[in-house]
Amino acid sequence: MKRFYRIEHNGTPRHVVEENKVWRLVEGDIFGEYQTGDQITANGHKLLAPIVPSKIVGVGLNYKDHAAEQNKPLPDEPLIFLKPSSAIIGPGEPIVLPEGIGRVDHEAELGVVIGSQAWQVSEEDAPKYVFGLTCVNDVSARVLQAKDGQFTRAKGFDTFAPLGPCIATGIPYDTPDGISVEGWVNGTCRQQSSTRELIFGINKLIEFITAVMTLMPGDIISTGTPAGVAPLQPGDSVTIKVGGVGELTNPVGLAVRVKK
Repeated sequence: MKRFYRIEHNGTPRHVVEENKVWRLVEGDIFGEYQTGDQITANGHKLLAPIVPSKIVGVGLNYKDHAAEQNKPLPDEPLIFLKPSSAIIGPGEPIVLPEGIGRVDHEAELGVVIGSQAWQVSEEDAPKYVFGLTCVNDVSARVLQAKDGQFTRAKGFDTFAPLGPCIATGIPYDTPDGISVEGWVNGTCRQQSSTRELIFGINKLIEFITAVMTLMPGDIISTGTPAGVAPLQPGDSVTIKVGGVGELTNPVGLAVRVKK
């Protein structure tokens, strides 16, 4: 298994690859041709979001227990929406709660990173297009989500898409045991489940989404959140844990006034 991080190195964003606890700079494109370069220390670097995709495709109500807590029937097909790349932040960057928008929840999710251009991909061929996995916090403004009847505004604020800490490759994601997904706030576990509880599995999601839109290298499918979503408050610390990937932690910043 390899983990790809994106760090600030000598003032420039650079990808590094970690294998067998050794970090090396990446020369080239992680989604195309690349070589490993100089070895660097594994500590003391500012971690950035591991990728800035052209889009994040979110999936709503994709865990049975989360649909129940939202008093929603199980969907007949995946419910998809888009989060803008401008919402992305990396590990350690603050989630900012805009003033006056009401309840804002954390949502712990497994993110699937696409490795090559994907259009009209079959469920059987879907694994060929998966580069790796990452942690996603699909931060959501619940009041606006209910008010608008769709998700763009509620999930599209700047800082509402923390990603990281890395992209982990080589993790089997379609095993019977699934991959653990957890959400922690201030050291307390609020969400704890596994991708075995997904209503629509990863390969099915890739087939469904690529029947609608082309996925580009680096694009992310955020596969849905389990039960336990709850409000965030300024001063909180949120950690998303995905098995094999690691932990993504972000503080919650003080409220700021929404520009009119």
